[in-house]
Amino acid sequence: MTTTPSVRRAPARGEAPRRRAVRPVMALAAVATACAVLFGALAGANAAPLKVGTITDAVWAYASAPKSVAGANDYSCKPSAAHPRPIVLVHGTAENMGFNWAALSPMLKNAGYCVFALNYGDNFFLSLDHRIEGLNAVAGSAKELQVFVDNVLAKTKTTKVDIVGHSQGGMMPNYYLKRLGGAAKVGTLVGLAPSNHGTTLSGLTKLGSDLGLLGVANVTLNAATPSLVDQEIGSPFQQALFGDGDTVAGPRYVVIETNKDSIVTPYTNAFLSGPNVKNILIQDQCPADGTGHIGLAFDGPALQNVMNVLGPNTPNFKPTCTGYGTGV
Repeated sequence: MTTTPSVRRAPARGEAPRRRAVRPVMALAAVATACAVLFGALAGANAAPLKVGTITDAVWAYASAPKSVAGANDYSCKPSAAHPRPIVLVHGTAENMGFNWAALSPMLKNAGYCVFALNYGDNFFLSLDHRIEGLNAVAGSAKELQVFVDNVLAKTKTTKVDIVGHSQGGMMPNYYLKRLGGAAKVGTLVGLAPSNHGTTLSGLTKLGSDLGLLGVANVTLNAATPSLVDQEIGSPFQQALFGDGDTVAGPRYVVIETNKDSIVTPYTNAFLSGPNVKNILIQDQCPADGTGHIGLAFDGPALQNVMNVLGPNTPNFKPTCTGYGTGV
């Protein structure tokens, strides 16, 4: 009997063509995607570390790059098992993220953290396109932080962040924690020379009060830069924020301060009280360290303390006493 060879029938009009040829293409696409992910991961692992900025880099960034900083705001970053909480960096008064975090942001990124930074307290007339930030009322700035943290948590699919703030940026998050429900969303708050409990500005507020001029000055300041009034020692804002205690249950609080601080005065006002608080005076660890208020964000021992607190949290940690910040 003669066998008739099979003939592949052409699809009739309106009939979908068979998909056998599609399978190899899909397989190749899957392989290509897997290779891209693998090589991308390898490239990221082998990428050169970011430069850790100096105070000179920070001054340049203040004028030229106030709205960005190396290592921060990569929303594709996924927290690792080693560093499960994103880090949020909060700058100080009249500063911006580009200046304040030129050293710490790349340092954290190089160590494997997901890092995020914001500018806040922008005054349309005075901030000069986000260069001079942190000028508005502290309570309003805390609401900006609240929105920012919620966005970071949503994008990174995490439930808590750690916060590191400098000056006002170390004090303002206390309002977020105490008054805006932030305590449930923050693991650790680290303050570098925070203006907790206010400042006399090296005695200027007391002098103004003694001369009867502080009230007049505050009317002007409150209209243009209310955050300055909020940070005065004994201000209504300070009394309302800390009148019921320094801390709330849940977060861990760490304050890192220098006794050379001429902005937050007396420097002891930076420190907090509470069962979940650790206060670190840099000169107790490195007596020769002459770093000042601004310099603390670039000070070797201070930054080593930050990395320890956020990382291994070694008890009785002792930094290497080198790379001191500027005395300003």
